[in-house]
Amino acid sequence: MKENLSRRLFIQKSMAAGISFAAFSNLSAFSIPPYPEMKLGLVTYQWGKDWDLPTLIANCEKAGLLGVELRTQHAHGVEINLSALQRTEVRKRFADSPVTCVGYGSNFEYHNPDPKILRYNIEQTKEYIKLCKDIGATGIKVKPNNLPAEVPKEKTIAQIAASLNEIGRFAQDYGQLIRVEVHGAITQKLPNMKAIFDQVTELNVKICWNSNDTDLLPPGLEGNFNMVKKWIGDTAHVRGFSISNYPYQQLFNLMAGVHFKGWVFIEATTKPVDKIAAMKEQLVLFNKIKANI
Repeated sequence: MKENLSRRLFIQKSMAAGISFAAFSNLSAFSIPPYPEMKLGLVTYQWGKDWDLPTLIANCEKAGLLGVELRTQHAHGVEINLSALQRTEVRKRFADSPVTCVGYGSNFEYHNPDPKILRYNIEQTKEYIKLCKDIGATGIKVKPNNLPAEVPKEKTIAQIAASLNEIGRFAQDYGQLIRVEVHGAITQKLPNMKAIFDQVTELNVKICWNSNDTDLLPPGLEGNFNMVKKWIGDTAHVRGFSISNYPYQQLFNLMAGVHFKGWVFIEATTKPVDKIAAMKEQLVLFNKIKANI
């Protein structure tokens, strides 16, 4: 326990001092992966939800989307019930392909006022953090998701932040990032995300931009982005460049302004007949937007 605590304190001090993790081979997995540029990948929700793992990897390779966020409860079946051998096999499948398992997309949330439900979500998050390490992912996606009307807003915001800090500290020992999706009818509003992150102390807890319509509420996309830009991590979700009217060019320009070099994941809810063709189309549109930054 003392050894883990000392290690966490060292990590925190190193990050605060701006020390590069590349200098420490045992810590390099903890840093945000140094992707050379923005890349397009796929969240298995919804286009990949019915594909087993070999099919998912093969289809992503065919389409040129070389990163995935594995969503929980989907046909690929990557869950904590996998044995150590099965986890190794998942890791090897990705290692033997050009497709990167960037992260895991959980549904864990930390707003519930019931202490037992809250504790369940925290403890289950920890189990999936272990899974992420075992399969070669670099982080887990979680959600704030709500501010219950019967509880003072400030109390729930503090509870969510405290939960993120707890799992963030735990994740440090497994070299994992906590990617907090801008999600939930109330919590996806950027002033609320800012209020949460104002109380987040763990530097491996980052925001996963989610391209919601609420991003465009006053003070507008740029104002809302700037509100939380210092916490933007290495992943972002988009609904599809030909599917929604979201100002993706402006978003990409803003992301370039904070030197975002991570993965942009397609998270489309449409149901194309030919999903591989749809993925290829999104890659073409993605490259056009990126070329105009």
